[in-house]
Amino acid sequence: MDSLEGQEHGASAQPERRPRVRRNVTASIAEDICSERYPSGSTLPRENDLCVMFGVSRTVIRESLKVLESKGLVRGKPRVGTTVCDKDDWNILDQDVLEWMGPHIAEFNILGSILEARRTIEPAAAEYAAERATAQEIADLDHAWRQMRDSANDPESFTEADVAFHKVLLSASHNQVFRRLSSAMHAGLKYALHASNVAAHSRDEAITVHGELVEALRLRNGAAARNCAHRMLDLAARDLAVERRLDDGRRMKPETPKSAAADR
Repeated sequence: MDSLEGQEHGASAQPERRPRVRRNVTASIAEDICSERYPSGSTLPRENDLCVMFGVSRTVIRESLKVLESKGLVRGKPRVGTTVCDKDDWNILDQDVLEWMGPHIAEFNILGSILEARRTIEPAAAEYAAERATAQEIADLDHAWRQMRDSANDPESFTEADVAFHKVLLSASHNQVFRRLSSAMHAGLKYALHASNVAAHSRDEAITVHGELVEALRLRNGAAARNCAHRMLDLAARDLAVERRLDDGRRMKPETPKSAAADR
């Protein structure tokens, strides 16, 4: 297939990537945007060229571009084409967008922003939950905490239980805005908690403080619940700092040169 290198978007086609399902086409274009193959302000290849690259019809390409536009990644203009939007315009709490960011998520400083939002919201939500949580909600929190405790050596399962815990906590505040934020933050919270849980040397401290929060809610002790939330966030901040240092080290580490034996 003829090279597309000479086009204005300045990127070469990759004919070996030919997903035929619209969702896969959408994800493939999005991942190229997130990796800055198509940086902010650049123009995507023309529809006809995208059809050739992915082996799909113009209808599929147009539907994929509509999805990306709805999530703030691109903007289509007549006689201009489809332009990649500035990262500040992306819907960064959208589950799909976070998945497309994948290995590049640390470069967007989203995890730090989510932590700042949690510091503002969760202590207040915990205090309200101490007053307002139903017996069932406290039981659900206790169940999530027990799952965390029982999966301490499995980061993936631990994170699932951790996300469930915090989602129930925001809901148990019985504040309608916090509940809506729970839905909006759920996707980002998953990645933030996973990063801190993986970086943590031990999850024992997190398990302990989550258990103490459940007990504070049982006792209807708002001050203790708020204190537990602050302690949880301090642990998350510490673990995220460790993750950043590790990530910086990985990016700065030079590639190991191939040995002569490997070359042979």
